[in-house]
Amino acid sequence: MDLTLTSEDVAFQNEVREFIAANLPAADRRKMDLTTAFLNEPEIGVEWHKKLAKKGWSVPSWPVELGGPGWSPVQKYIFDSECARAATPVYNAQGSRMVAPVIMHFGNDEQKEKYLPKIVSGEDHWCQGYSEPGSGSDLASLKTSAKKDGDDYIINGQKIWTSFAHRSNRMFALVRTSTTGKRQEGITFILLDMDTPGIEIRPIIGNGGDHEYNEVFFDDVRVPQSGRVGEENKGWDCAKYLLEYERGGAMVAGRVRAQFTQVVRLIHARGLIDDPHIRTRMAEIGADLDTMEMVDIGTLSKLQSGDNPGAMSSMSKMRWSSIRQDVSELALDAAGEDALKWEAARPLYDALQLPPDEEELLAIAPRYLNYRAYTILGGTNEIQATILAKQVLGL
Repeated sequence: MDLTLTSEDVAFQNEVREFIAANLPAADRRKMDLTTAFLNEPEIGVEWHKKLAKKGWSVPSWPVELGGPGWSPVQKYIFDSECARAATPVYNAQGSRMVAPVIMHFGNDEQKEKYLPKIVSGEDHWCQGYSEPGSGSDLASLKTSAKKDGDDYIINGQKIWTSFAHRSNRMFALVRTSTTGKRQEGITFILLDMDTPGIEIRPIIGNGGDHEYNEVFFDDVRVPQSGRVGEENKGWDCAKYLLEYERGGAMVAGRVRAQFTQVVRLIHARGLIDDPHIRTRMAEIGADLDTMEMVDIGTLSKLQSGDNPGAMSSMSKMRWSSIRQDVSELALDAAGEDALKWEAARPLYDALQLPPDEEELLAIAPRYLNYRAYTILGGTNEIQATILAKQVLGL
């Protein structure tokens, strides 16, 4: 792929930069800098998303006919890179990057008309009902049941680690509609409203102090069968398709590079730039970033042509998980004893009124602790390695 920008690409890059400069408040950039959870709070991103929607840019990977801009791979890459450089918020990736591709691919016309426009506009915020207490990476063992009753399903069971369930109005979930045959053959993909009677949400506070995750309990929850995507008992196909987008469908290079740049500034500020051990780790992370950026571009080309990421998503998930951990660990080491300072209140951007350097130090330890889960969530790295062994190496 020729990575040299044309004059049209440069003009587009300038347009994106000017739009961000004119529409993203400095206060929101500070909030992003002090976000220590995996995802930023929806309240940060919703207004930014609405501004992008008005511009026609809120769902950059979508086709024009469904509300997207119809950008080329280079334009999408430029947009992601500029947003990362400016630390723009991300609003509801579970909606635009995860459930939306499933609805586009497996959903009927009524579902597309009902759900997709509200993802474009930012009206709906989605959460993911996949994992259960006994079903994480082994997702096919899930037990949350859905039994037919007239035109509805009656759902009973529990989901766990549900990011921002307490801030979402919709959920896409996997439920068990059959217990016969292979485990994968009895799973159904369903869309539901979070205000449906019988749903209870309980918070899980992470070891970094953030309330991002939740337990979600279903007690005789009545959901219309019209919310089922695809055929009954064929939800595993939807689940696999979605996981490829979750694990490798987003271009994250720019955001990881922006975090790395912050760490490099911290290293300079603390007089550690000549430490040979620190310099070696910086070089290793920089090389990893360059390599994975090229992988991202290849994945982006597949997405733009209408293909899903395939097995490449597993490699991307593995490597980006490890690189993010490497960056957070380097920041922790650079902070030294100052990383032991702890502010329990969340979110930090509301709790703190300190000079920027002091605020940044207080974000390092909770971010490090939260990032330890990167190699677990979304399917452990061991699971991803097994997928690669089977699908790529044929083992």
